[in-house]
Amino acid sequence: MNIIIAGDGNVGSSIAKQLSKEGHDITLVDSDGSVLETSLEKIDVISVKGNCASMAVLRQAKVESADLLIAATGADEVNLLCCTTAHGMNPNIHTIARIRNPEYTDQIYEMHDIFGLSLAVNPERQTAVEIERLLKYPGFLQRDTFAKGRAEIVELRVDEGSSLCDLPLKQLNATVKCNVLVCAVIRGGETVTPNGDFVLSEGDRVFFTAPTNNLAKLLKNLKVITRRVKRVMLVGGGRVSYYLAQLLLKDGMSVRIIEDDKERCRVLAESLPEAEVFCGNGADRSVLEYEGLSECDALVTLTSVDELNMIVSLRATAKGVPTVITKLNNVENRTIIDSLSLRSVVCPKELCCESIVRYVRAMQNQSGAAISVHAIADGQAEAVEFLVEKDTPNCGIPLKNIRTRDDVLISSITSGSKTVIPNGESTFAAGDIVVIVTGGRGSIRQLKDIFD
Repeated sequence: MNIIIAGDGNVGSSIAKQLSKEGHDITLVDSDGSVLETSLEKIDVISVKGNCASMAVLRQAKVESADLLIAATGADEVNLLCCTTAHGMNPNIHTIARIRNPEYTDQIYEMHDIFGLSLAVNPERQTAVEIERLLKYPGFLQRDTFAKGRAEIVELRVDEGSSLCDLPLKQLNATVKCNVLVCAVIRGGETVTPNGDFVLSEGDRVFFTAPTNNLAKLLKNLKVITRRVKRVMLVGGGRVSYYLAQLLLKDGMSVRIIEDDKERCRVLAESLPEAEVFCGNGADRSVLEYEGLSECDALVTLTSVDELNMIVSLRATAKGVPTVITKLNNVENRTIIDSLSLRSVVCPKELCCESIVRYVRAMQNQSGAAISVHAIADGQAEAVEFLVEKDTPNCGIPLKNIRTRDDVLISSITSGSKTVIPNGESTFAAGDIVVIVTGGRGSIRQLKDIFD
């Protein structure tokens, strides 16, 4: 497809890199020529320098023949105008806009036709939702949900003294006393697709597929100490904090926000009257202690500075805070992050990119397209969800009699309200939801692609 990406920032360049890998023709538009030059050195794209909301610049980017425009500049208003202008010049084009200001949420929903919007993405809102889900099951480092909430892929770290240490995977179900499947393991920064003889070691990050109703059993039987989160401290009062506080207050949790900007504190206090908002430097150890760090069940670091978030998270972990979640804008060097023993890490840029890439793949294959796509294992693998259709090959045939690609693992099958971890006798039928895990990012676009 011909795709225009307006805005060559962190999100724009990440999307361009992924979509270019998948064979799309990408045109990057930005007003900063030096930024475009950097991208041209790294990615196979065409660049156009100029204002992406200008008709002349969009015409130069060949908007009339483009299939999709993604507006990801730093200004919501420019993104909206860019999409509206592109749609006026090419009524058949699909448009995606990154909209971050909460004041625009309602009108974007009500006026998406007027703006010519196919999809609006809000990285901060997505991040808040992801953190809320982690706080509901605080033992997990990451959670991805499939089959309308009936199946999940979750991440756990093998800590010293864990019952997972030195455990062969063929003995896993006897240890955890529930039906789960290990679909990937990260060891030393590399992702492994293990078999039954694989032995887990301290420091491994393990990705389990399980029916959602088995998650609590998994944590309990692994003796992962968790307690219901009641008191949450948020360090940083930006947009993610605002969205997250809204969600947590609705869940009945108490929320305390520490922000060093007085005007921002005033805004948060007015918009979130049920939250406690304190003006102070979250990097100051004495401020954290005074505001009750030791008594909170969870701490989430949400400032705009990655290094500060990491330092505060490590400090909270050393103080024994049960659940610590760190927002990072750049997670490209996961080896360093892992060596610092950070627990749950969320990245708004990655969540935003996933949503957009998922939409692009659905455009390519309107019939049989993936319902959802989730990057797991630091982006080295994907979990892809499909609806089985009437013409899907191999319906009703036991999996042991089906040849699939070497880089594909069928991790769960959901039929109606029942989710199973498949074995050789398992089958799927039209209407079922199948989740597969693959190491070949972007190579599985329809369920039939998994068969050899």
